[in-house]
Amino acid sequence: MSVYHRLVRISTLLTWTALAGASWAAGTSFESELAAIQHEWEVANYQVIGEQQRKAAFATLVEHAARFSAAYPERAEAAAWEGIVLSTYAGEVSAMSAMKYAKAARAALTRAERMDADTLNGGVYASLGALYFKVPGGMLGFGDDAVAEEYFTKALAVDPDNIDSNYFYGEFLLDQERFAEALSVLNRALGAPVAATRPIFDAGRRAEIRALIAIAQRETGV
Repeated sequence: MSVYHRLVRISTLLTWTALAGASWAAGTSFESELAAIQHEWEVANYQVIGEQQRKAAFATLVEHAARFSAAYPERAEAAAWEGIVLSTYAGEVSAMSAMKYAKAARAALTRAERMDADTLNGGVYASLGALYFKVPGGMLGFGDDAVAEEYFTKALAVDPDNIDSNYFYGEFLLDQERFAEALSVLNRALGAPVAATRPIFDAGRRAEIRALIAIAQRETGV
């Protein structure tokens, strides 16, 4: 499998503004700027159609997230979302560039972990787990399934019912051919409360979960 296809399209959380139109403005509150980045990610990940359009949308978002993180260097949420955006962008660029962004994502997420490991309800741990799972190991990258599972375990210890942590762990378990465990974890993900204020994210993530459940059911004969 190529570096491009092994790299993660990280996901997680929330809502606000319009894609590519959200710009940094002095005096904008932390909460509204965070919500803007989260919503830009949602739209780019689930609604933008076309490879070049997605790549351009995420390139804009990478710059936005970097400015946001630089403006709030002591806020774990800002560093975490910079890492999430960089992780997703790594899955959109060429194999030649992918590892650069994956390593930058790991650095941002590790910075967030040092500041507040429990931020985003375990999302930092889940995102790091996804990186270590999806990135190639060996000479090509830093991927490590054992490290990935450690991070997923930590994420679920923070919030056992988190939709993203269960989704990513379920995906990991499928890849490990631990199909019965995967089915249980993915069903728990699907049973998470509906994020009524985040309809784009909620619909997109649940569609991904259902697709993985279908694979797990086929493999287990359920």
